Amino acid sequence: MISTEKTTLYAGVLPNSEMIPTHDSTECRTYKKRWFVLALFVLYSMSNSMQWIEYSIIANVVQKYYQVPNSYIDWTSMIYMVTYIPFIFPASWLIDKLGLRVAVILGAFGTCGGAWIKVLSVGQDRFYVTFLGQSVVALSQIFVLSVPAPLAATWFGPNEVSSACSIGVFGNQLGIAIGFLIPPILVKNSEVMESIGAGLSTLFYSVAILTSVLLVLILIFFQGKPPLPPSPAQAVPAQAVQRNAESVPFATSIKHLATNPAYVLLLVSYGINVGVFYAISTLLNQIFVAHFPGKEEDAGRIGLMIVVAGMLGSVCCGIVLDKTHKFKETTLGVYFFSLVGMVVYTFTLGSGFIAVVYITASLLGFFMTGYLPVGFELAAELTYPEPEGTSAGLLNAGAQVFGIFFTMFSSYVLNTYGDLWANIMLCCALVVGTGLTALIRSDLRRQAAHAKAPPLPGP
Repeated sequence: MISTEKTTLYAGVLPNSEMIPTHDSTECRTYKKRWFVLALFVLYSMSNSMQWIEYSIIANVVQKYYQVPNSYIDWTSMIYMVTYIPFIFPASWLIDKLGLRVAVILGAFGTCGGAWIKVLSVGQDRFYVTFLGQSVVALSQIFVLSVPAPLAATWFGPNEVSSACSIGVFGNQLGIAIGFLIPPILVKNSEVMESIGAGLSTLFYSVAILTSVLLVLILIFFQGKPPLPPSPAQAVPAQAVQRNAESVPFATSIKHLATNPAYVLLLVSYGINVGVFYAISTLLNQIFVAHFPGKEEDAGRIGLMIVVAGMLGSVCCGIVLDKTHKFKETTLGVYFFSLVGMVVYTFTLGSGFIAVVYITASLLGFFMTGYLPVGFELAAELTYPEPEGTSAGLLNAGAQVFGIFFTMFSSYVLNTYGDLWANIMLCCALVVGTGLTALIRSDLRRQAAHAKAPPLPGP
């Protein structure tokens, strides 16, 4: 249990905490519990994102079982994007006004409830039930994607906030990796519909039980914020609350973001990068099985490699940001290599060698999904002192818009001209995104706030 006692600056250190210097008499501390809170969020985020791609990665099997068009299967993925766009604004407001604990609990309830609805959808005539459950889980995502940046800023000190954010994003990536890997293992392609149905039932029950356990853990243990702020930048809003100052209205915060040229450029470039990733993930099964018939499990493993490499990239990028604070340079470098990875992947997919596809997909994933926390952190720097949840939420909303467009357009090009031209179109989009990233002015406002803090006094 963390003590909530407030003391004079430098007067002592609470148990399980570390002193951080700041302005005036506001005390800053970091608490060991921050790592447990972050780990709990990672598991919660994983339980939501693992359901995003669980149908698309076995699209041919699900289509055969439910007897629905391929476009219906694509929509089980795109519903995540569609529901996010209109609801991210009220979700960001809730995160800002009611705090992280309320937001995470709401998301955990929705993720768990949607998973149990899908348990009831095993009948071949119940695709509408499975889609309803998927929609509930998708809606809950609004309380997942925007949380890593504010959670990291709320609990972690200035020299570890980027790493913490990258670990928070790691949960989403871990879930996507599991979503690529597990469904092809549990749900085998078969001509016996009862066999497919048994596999789907095992998958749905496993996810429902997992999300139920996590919901209980979140209700008991998840804490929205520590007793004292962890950094000088976080001490500014804390001081405002103590002085009963009025917080900036949510609409005003949105206006500030929309009129920030550097952030707008990042919003578009981030949306392009993540939207391309969404399109690749959603159509992976259809494209890969066309080149390697009967290799559904390999399609899942390649998706896994993309995301696992991205998790490694996320952690590496977070460490680089914390060590160098070169936010603009790191973002541009990662974006450029995402483009290089996409070009290599595009022109090796038809080589006929699965091993080559594994390698090129891993290269693509390291940079493309490793880019996610980098974009969040650059946004936090460019928009400080606006709430991190709001800036991250708008980034994700832009990504969903581009994801829907790229997925639908890529599907059309895939079915009309083939996967080579679909992937070339995505490469061209990344060229545009790289150019926009290069135009972003490096205005590191949060770093400037940290720099104002005096050094720790000597002994």
